[in-house]
Amino acid sequence: MSHDPQMAARVWRGMRTLVLDRFDRRKEVTAALDMSFIRAKALRRLAAEPMTMRGLAAYLTIDAPYTTLVVDDLVRRDLVVREVHPDDRRQKIVTVTPEGEKAAAVAEAILGEPPPAILDLDPADLATLDRIIATLTE
Repeated sequence: MSHDPQMAARVWRGMRTLVLDRFDRRKEVTAALDMSFIRAKALRRLAAEPMTMRGLAAYLTIDAPYTTLVVDDLVRRDLVVREVHPDDRRQKIVTVTPEGEKAAAVAEAILGEPPPAILDLDPADLATLDRIIATLTE
């Protein structure tokens, strides 16, 4: 199979433009939840499973002091709780609360809503795109 690096770069630019520029839903999430997107991202991740502060920092690619600020804010909003890790008393584990689960679900609903450009695709094109995206994300 021959590869065309220029075409691959063009496709990648198009995907980035589509998701990050034309149909960026991050502003909708921040407005709906009244918080920064990094906080919403942390909340969505914690809704999937509890994490240590260290693990959350690594996932968010932020330093420990900033992770503490993010989690402190989520604790103040009663969206998460921070407790001593049951298996390692030196670590803290962060768990989402029922209110946090609801907020994370709002964010997921906004982020998961396909834009009109996707909804308006020809069904055959949509099926092809679905197959390609599934291959790329496996």
